[in-house]
Amino acid sequence: MNKDVIERALAEDIGEGDVTTESLISVGWSGTGLIVVKGEGILAGTGLAQEVFLRADPKLKVEILIEDGARVGPGDIAARLTGSIAGILKGERVALNFLQRLSGIATETGRYVECVHGMPVRIMDTRKTTPGLRALEKYAVRVGGGHNHRDALSDGILIKDNHLGALRARGYTMKEIIARARQDAPSLSEFPPESLRGAERRSSQRARQMPVEVEVTNVAEAVDAADAGADSVMLDNMKLDDMREAVRAVHGRVLLEASGGITLDNVRAVAETGVDMISIGALTHSVVALDISLELEVPITNEA
Repeated sequence: MNKDVIERALAEDIGEGDVTTESLISVGWSGTGLIVVKGEGILAGTGLAQEVFLRADPKLKVEILIEDGARVGPGDIAARLTGSIAGILKGERVALNFLQRLSGIATETGRYVECVHGMPVRIMDTRKTTPGLRALEKYAVRVGGGHNHRDALSDGILIKDNHLGALRARGYTMKEIIARARQDAPSLSEFPPESLRGAERRSSQRARQMPVEVEVTNVAEAVDAADAGADSVMLDNMKLDDMREAVRAVHGRVLLEASGGITLDNVRAVAETGVDMISIGALTHSVVALDISLELEVPITNEA
């Protein structure tokens, strides 16, 4: 997967050729480049950046000096590149784009994880990811200490408001909706092992049936979904008092997930309601990239 993503990214960035470098930098010039961190955060994507540079120029020597998951600060050197200056410059922008974005995701995830430290709750991502980069961005969430929700629609049944609206308009009750989902959904055993993605599917060996989660907006709906046999219930944009009431009403019978309107300012209060999971779209859809740059060292020499 990384190979295809890298090739597309390089093709997009290079176009018909790096006309600036080709005009100014002699082919035989060699030197060293340093990947320098300029902000505080959690590093993620070093292996991907390494692959980018080697795809741009297989003769480059790429040394990873700081591994993914490490906390970094201004002045830290994440990697050292040695070889053709033209090759280094060819891969620079794509490698930094990946490294900055994934580190930004890991850093933001780490902030949320720190806010709920010591509490029995999981910080989860969502499918609100950059098209084509989901696997990479969800990897960055794990690096930051978070957990992955569904990787794809095939990873589990999540009955959301629009599903409920369409079915209720035809007269279906919650119990009938969940029964219909279980009846028509494939069992986990129908998927080959290599296709079983998603945190829940990796961690659970218990069920042959695909788990069913239902999105609700109030306590009554949460109780209805639990009574109807849901495996988990998503409390969508509910107030803290309502979340606490839902936990008192159904906890122990279903897993509870809080979602919607979660921020660094309120995530601990949400965790204190007693929910099992907190899903946060902002981990991937609106993060600030970690400031990272490439700096060439001098002198630059001619290759023999």
